[in-house]
Amino acid sequence: MGHKDIPIGTGATGTRTETDAIGAIDVPADHYWGAQTQRSIVHFDIGDDLMPRALYHAYGLVKKAAALVNAEAGRLEPDLADAVVRAADEVASGALDAEFPLHVWQSGSGTQSNMNVNEVIANRASQLLGGELGTGRLVHPNDHVNLGQSTNDGFPTAMHLATLLAVRERTVPQVEALADTIGRKAREWVDVVKIGRTHLQDATPLTVGQEWSGWESQLRDALARLDQSLQAVGALAVGGTAVGTGINAPDGFGDAVALKLTELTGTALISAPNKFAALGSLDGMVAVSAGLRGVAVALMKAANDMRWLASGPRAGLHELRLPENEPGSSIMPGKVNPTQQEATVMVCLQVIGEDAIVAAAGSQGTFQLNTMRPIVIANVLHSARLLGDAAGHLRVHSVEGIELDRDRIASHVDRSLMLVTALSPHIGYDRAAAIAHKADHEGTTLREAAIALGVEAADFDRIVDPATMVGDPRRDLGL
Repeated sequence: MGHKDIPIGTGATGTRTETDAIGAIDVPADHYWGAQTQRSIVHFDIGDDLMPRALYHAYGLVKKAAALVNAEAGRLEPDLADAVVRAADEVASGALDAEFPLHVWQSGSGTQSNMNVNEVIANRASQLLGGELGTGRLVHPNDHVNLGQSTNDGFPTAMHLATLLAVRERTVPQVEALADTIGRKAREWVDVVKIGRTHLQDATPLTVGQEWSGWESQLRDALARLDQSLQAVGALAVGGTAVGTGINAPDGFGDAVALKLTELTGTALISAPNKFAALGSLDGMVAVSAGLRGVAVALMKAANDMRWLASGPRAGLHELRLPENEPGSSIMPGKVNPTQQEATVMVCLQVIGEDAIVAAAGSQGTFQLNTMRPIVIANVLHSARLLGDAAGHLRVHSVEGIELDRDRIASHVDRSLMLVTALSPHIGYDRAAAIAHKADHEGTTLREAAIALGVEAADFDRIVDPATMVGDPRRDLGL
């Protein structure tokens, strides 16, 4: 057998016959999938939710690694292995995305998707060897592509790999870039004094930079916890096969595949030390989902604060000026809304909800297998993508262009009653409270009320200085 340079595509029309353990079935001749995929299309036509493409891309890497290990050990003929590797590369690259039509709602182990990958690679590899598709193919989906593997260890291995790649390549860089931008703004505005707020009511002053540094720190702390959670999915189920015992897989197979995947991806991976836990649980995925939820919580805090601080422009706080990206109303001319912040909050709510699903699914392991895997990988990959995309859009389309309404900020500080807090150590809490209540009820300034209640003007001006009430903002920001 020799390799042929055959472009992707069967060039056929109509149907062809494929067989599996159940029997024969007709499949579309212009596709590479086989009998089990076709049966799944019929039996699991539930909703519009397809298995994530990122899972199949990771699956391509898993099948490639397994083929290389099997070839190196002499269990797979070199020509067959090379064809499988080439087809698996096409899966991993996304070139065969059209061959993965299955829905999330299928066997809880992911058997249909595992066989979908096996069948596509087998048929494409056979074509690359100059052979037929279907019953006459030269590469068998089970005997060759799935050699040394089971759905029960292959699917979770692909899940973990897809999750690692998605979070590290898509989520983390975007959230880090957002944190960097927020941090830059914090340093730029480190000395701009503003009024603080607790319980949505006026509080003592801080600086804009201090406020923004809180958002930055929250995001970085959440990213650190997310990164720590990724260690749990760096351990792969491969080598456990059906129930964790490794039946039909040679000794050391899991370790060899994990090492090969490490070489292929540049990501440190190991074969899970306890395969019974790896197959019977979804604990690693639950941990990563919780890490993504943590990022969502921090991101929602920042986005919500931004839209509150931008409220107005005349009847709200309006300390921030957000970029005007698009008209905000179909009836009110000139209205502009905090749309990027709103979209971000919705994404964060979605992620928090998806984490609840993942946690519930993680509790459903029975005996030697947790059969809630498709819903878990669908939700985790969806959350990872949403968070990355939302953080990127919030940064580019809003945060980078945010400006301060310095006049409004100064006005809020000047009019705040809570500056009286600085007087409390000098005149007592009760007397300071009386000054605040008097100013509020009579509509006077805090200074006027204080003088009326016996505070010397010079003492008031010396003590009640907002710039001295914010601590050391430059120290707080490490400047």
